[in-house]
Amino acid sequence: MRRSTAALRRRVRFCHSGGVTSGRLEAFSDGVIAILITIMAFELKPPDGTSLASLRSLVPTLLTYLLSFVFLAIYWNNHHHLLKLVDRIDGAVLWANMHLLFWLSLVPFTTVWMGEHYRQRVPVVTYGVVLVGSALAYMVLARRLLALHGSDSALGRALGADRKGAVSLVAYVAALPAAALSTWISLGVYVAVALVWLVPDRRITRVLGA
Repeated sequence: MRRSTAALRRRVRFCHSGGVTSGRLEAFSDGVIAILITIMAFELKPPDGTSLASLRSLVPTLLTYLLSFVFLAIYWNNHHHLLKLVDRIDGAVLWANMHLLFWLSLVPFTTVWMGEHYRQRVPVVTYGVVLVGSALAYMVLARRLLALHGSDSALGRALGADRKGAVSLVAYVAALPAAALSTWISLGVYVAVALVWLVPDRRITRVLGA
């Protein structure tokens, strides 16, 4: 109870000082991600024909869109839970969050490019670079928040060693040179990591439940 009261006082002091609250940061990030998903949807063009067969040429584009949609949804979900565990932010957190949004803003562009050229190494690698940049940016944001709140905080208990994030980053990095052998290897890694993250992160939900 005493710890909760102290956290509330810190948040009130931060609000009265004119700083940006974690709620405002979350709302801004939610809006950006929603716009990115909308942009991707606008990039989907209907086929010229009216039969199911006419959709065949659009299957790679639709699958790439689905992968990117899941990718953005995962970041939105984790970002939402992350900010639920903090009671204050600072300027470094704001810039770390903008760094993450920068990489996410490149998703629509790389989605269209890879969807049209999924057999070509450069578009697939470029898509992977955005995945690597996004993963690194999220880790930087989480570590900055952790430095602000301490390892004994609710955030620290939820994040732990973050092995899942580290393994995902290693997988993304390994997928980049693998595209020289076959783009299907890289695409398989991208899908595998997305499937792993579809499972809810029990660390954060457990702390939030407590």
